[in-house]
Amino acid sequence: MKSEKHITPSSGYSMLFVLFLLLVLMIGGLLFFRNPLFLLMAPFLLLFMRGFFTVNPNSSKVMVLFGAYKGTVRENGFFWANPFYTRQRISLRARNFDSERVKVNDKIGNPILINVILVWQVEDTFKSAFDVDNYEEFVRVQTDAAVRKLAGSYPYDNFDDEQAELTLRSGMDEVNEALEVEITERLQIAGIKVIEARIGYLAYAPEIANSMLKRQQAVAIVAARKKIVEGAVGMVEDALEQLSRDNIIDFDDDKRASMVSNLMVVLCGDKEAVPIVNAGTLNG
Repeated sequence: MKSEKHITPSSGYSMLFVLFLLLVLMIGGLLFFRNPLFLLMAPFLLLFMRGFFTVNPNSSKVMVLFGAYKGTVRENGFFWANPFYTRQRISLRARNFDSERVKVNDKIGNPILINVILVWQVEDTFKSAFDVDNYEEFVRVQTDAAVRKLAGSYPYDNFDDEQAELTLRSGMDEVNEALEVEITERLQIAGIKVIEARIGYLAYAPEIANSMLKRQQAVAIVAARKKIVEGAVGMVEDALEQLSRDNIIDFDDDKRASMVSNLMVVLCGDKEAVPIVNAGTLNG
């Protein structure tokens, strides 16, 4: 497989001076010698002028002569080359590609919306020009394909797959690294260098977003309740132990159960407890 070959053409300024001398020669021959044969130089001068071209910063020109690749000019400036060369301009600038949000299924089948932000640039102009039909379209299609494959390799979260250590939502650094490797492998054929690739948008698809939000809220509420109960149990244990140690009150099993029940209701309730004055005994 061929790869890029660098060439340095002739300076355009020196060849412009040669063109000026030839033009003076033709005009001088017509004026002084009155010989129309000097007009035969005109087509050659026009062909000579076709050899001039410029290369802007972070740009390149791919040179082809009658179907044969001759090399790539990466240097900036004003040049002259064989007038029969066809020249294809390929930008070497870093480009930013923000893909469309696509709906795909994650590893466990949940529909999600995802897109990727890709920073890339042409590294091998020969591959970009000749190994693929349209390298810009190739980048777009292969990036979408890589995103679809990546999304199907991981669950969105671990609610349905508690054994999953790496998910799209929690393992963003590892997922972005895997995405960059996948896209790099796909774009090598086109001579494209991947500078950065990362997930730009990630969410459940609209048809299940509300259900998943409720599930996440329920999980959060359960976790909070569990923490509250753990704290309340510790507080009740400390209160009973201190009351018994200081001989403030003697508890039998019924009184202890009643005290624990009341404290747990107060500590774990959603609303403020309303005190009720008991005029009788604890058992009354």
